[in-house]
Order: sequence, then C-alpha cells, then structure tokens
Amino acid sequence: MIATIDRINIDLSKPIDISIPLTSNGQNPIAWYLEQPEIKPVQVGNWVGKITEGSSTNFNNIFFNPHGHGTHTECLGHITHAFFSINQCLKQFFFKAQLISITPKQFGDDKIITKEQIEIALAGKNPEAVVIRTLPNDTQKKTNNYSHTNPPYLAEDAAIYLREIDVKHLLIDLPSVDREEDEGKLLAHKAFWNVKNTKDLNPDARLDCTITELIVVDDAIKDGNYILNLQIVSFENDASPSKPILYEIIVK
Repeated sequence: MIATIDRINIDLSKPIDISIPLTSNGQNPIAWYLEQPEIKPVQVGNWVGKITEGSSTNFNNIFFNPHGHGTHTECLGHITHAFFSINQCLKQFFFKAQLISITPKQFGDDKIITKEQIEIALAGKNPEAVVIRTLPNDTQKKTNNYSHTNPPYLAEDAAIYLREIDVKHLLIDLPSVDREEDEGKLLAHKAFWNVKNTKDLNPDARLDCTITELIVVDDAIKDGNYILNLQIVSFENDASPSKPILYEIIVK
C-alpha cells in the first residue's frame, strides 16, 4: 500500500522497525541498575493464567520500567517538578526524519557525540526528527546490560544545536542522551527541551518535543531521509515504551 505524507510517497507494506522487543527470557537490554523485566501468568489461589497449566486463556502480568528496559519515548516531564505526560505531549506521529551514523569521540574517560559530528552528518538539513546510530553497531545493543558501563552520550552543545535547528524528535541507540553518572545535571536533556529551571518551568520550554532512547538500527539500513512513525502506548507517564518505524521515501 502506497501512502502520501506531505507530498512524499512511502510504501506502508515495508516498515523498518528500529525498536527492541521487551522480553523476559534474560536477553533484554537493561540499564539504570535494574533487574530483567518479568512477563508471567497471574496467579489467584490455585488458578494460573496459562493455558498449559489448565487455564482457558493466557493472562500475563508485565513488570518493567520504560526507561531501563528497552526502546522508550520520553517528554520533558522526565526532568520537571510539574507533571507532564508523553501521552499529552506527543500529538502527532509522522515526521520527516534523517538517519545519521556517528562514531562517538574519546573525551577523557568518556565517549561523546559532538555538535561538529552531528552538523557534518546533517549537512545543512534540519529534519523534524533525527535518528542517531552509533558505531560500531554490534548486535549486543539488543541485549546489553548498560549499568555501570559509562556508555557514550550526547554533548550539551550538540543538544543545543539540535534544538536551534528545530529538531523536534531525537532518537538514539543509547540508554540516555546524558552521561550515566552526571550528578543529576542532565545537560543534554535540559538543552534539547530548553528546560532552564525544573521547578519553575520557563514558558519557552519545548513541550511538544521528545527523546527516544535504546533503539537499534540494523547495518543494512542506509543513512538518509525517511518518514518516521513514532508509536507509543497511551500511558499517562513521562515516558512510554515505543515502537519507532521508518519508511523509505519512494523516489519517482
């Protein structure tokens, strides 16, 4: 099925899923010092919600944390005293996107994504969404335990640059755009959302912008222009598990 979005044609039958499935098989990526998520049958007395144990249905509880257990999309409510919900902040779901690949630079004990790297990769373009694939792009991204590993992160001026060129949605294959242990500074989060004071929110804070973390972009997917469909669960929470989908643009 061919669809046209803002005069751009895409083939809806060829989605490119860049999310990581949530599992309970011990192979789930985890971050922020959490244990593995759990998916298990409900138990009420002797009744177990599993067909193989005599139930008429499979009836599972799922225990997970959006920020630490896989692909998730968050709004500025992640860092503000006032409550903001991703379900209320994200009102549109299709965006023009640019996929770029970047090898983080060594900076002391850290590896960072710099403003210069993003500026070069975008080459003057200012899409609504930027999808960052970090290199090397190993398959362990789908199962990594990122806790206590000091993963690469986004430099503050890189986040400022993305804000200044009016990128609304930032997607990255890391557990956070900020350093794992940064004394609560959250410099890249604050810069991208333009949050100057988390207690008394400034009127020009970017309520309609999102950050999506822990994506995975296969090597076979080329850098370039796409249409992004950013799907979330209707959680009244600062973040939701999400399923970002890319679509190649059909050139006639």
